[in-house]
Amino acid sequence: MAKGAEAPVWALGAMSGTSLDGVDAAMVLTDGHSVQEFGPSAYRPYSAAEKSVLRAALGKWPGEPGVAEAAEVVETAHAELLSRFSGVDVVGFHGQTLAHDPAGRGTHQAGNGTLLAQVLGLPVVWDFRSSDVALGGQGAPLAPFFHFALAKHIGATEPLAFLNLGGVGNLTWVDPNQPAPEVEGALLAFDTGPANAPMNDLMRARLGKDCDEGGQLAAKGRVKKAVLDRFLQHPYFFKVPPKSLDRNDFVALVQAVKPLSTEMALATLTAAAAAAVVKGAEHFPQEISRLLVTGGGRHNATLMRHLSRQLRATVEPVEAAGLDGDMLEAQAFAFLAVRVMRGMATSCPSTTGVPAAVGGGQISRPDAAADQG
Repeated sequence: MAKGAEAPVWALGAMSGTSLDGVDAAMVLTDGHSVQEFGPSAYRPYSAAEKSVLRAALGKWPGEPGVAEAAEVVETAHAELLSRFSGVDVVGFHGQTLAHDPAGRGTHQAGNGTLLAQVLGLPVVWDFRSSDVALGGQGAPLAPFFHFALAKHIGATEPLAFLNLGGVGNLTWVDPNQPAPEVEGALLAFDTGPANAPMNDLMRARLGKDCDEGGQLAAKGRVKKAVLDRFLQHPYFFKVPPKSLDRNDFVALVQAVKPLSTEMALATLTAAAAAAVVKGAEHFPQEISRLLVTGGGRHNATLMRHLSRQLRATVEPVEAAGLDGDMLEAQAFAFLAVRVMRGMATSCPSTTGVPAAVGGGQISRPDAAADQG
């Protein structure tokens, strides 16, 4: 596939999120500008042992204890899942984020794309975030350019927003009337705050379960207003976007709910996740009438109710627009892989705060070393 070629190709994207549940993979037929077709998708859960290895490596950097083991888990899981697909032209491999400190040490996603290229016999685009961070950007979120293409794909004619509720929440405001994602006024994107991660961690620690299914326990609890009020005084909420977070940036919130009953703690954490989104929406350049929600949090009925009550917009899962909320991020990295291969931008000032539109990522081919995209 030559740089600058405009014919659509089948790209396979893979995403292992901050919730540490497993690997999503999905195919997209795209030319890097628009989405022509969505292809097959699949999911490979992490085993309990694999999750333990990954969790032990959270917050660590290359060379630190446990990181090599985590990378092996990531590489093995991806190789097993991605080898099931056929008809693939290029792979977008995000890796597992272990640490993200754009103003300090940088960003660290475990997993080697060169190894994966050799195993799969396909070109692999990976390390999507480092170039952005090296140029002064936040390195996240990176799905907004795909969100822009999706807004066009679903025929949106007025500003709307995509909300991803994974371990951390992030918002993308989109004006679909603009000609390209990097054009001024087309996008604004940023992390909102903690989403599923604190809730899932609490459920695992107290009840040995992966999540509060449907937000049922949170619905039985009462929100501890003092904790919520303190949470909303966190300096992050006063920063102007674009801005990004690490999974563990809100330790004080986690500590504050420890003395509470499980129901009250979950009610408070759920309210906090919603309140962070509401605070984020205050930064939108124009009001929206529609908020499309992706990620596991869209299944939390209590969280969705909070959002519907507090936002002046129709709040609905992305499935209402004919999209797949379980695979959206994997699809995004398939789309971005094609953009990297073709020398196109993957982030811009209004999405990551980088000084100018930039294309990130390394390209590894089965028979060659990695080169910069």
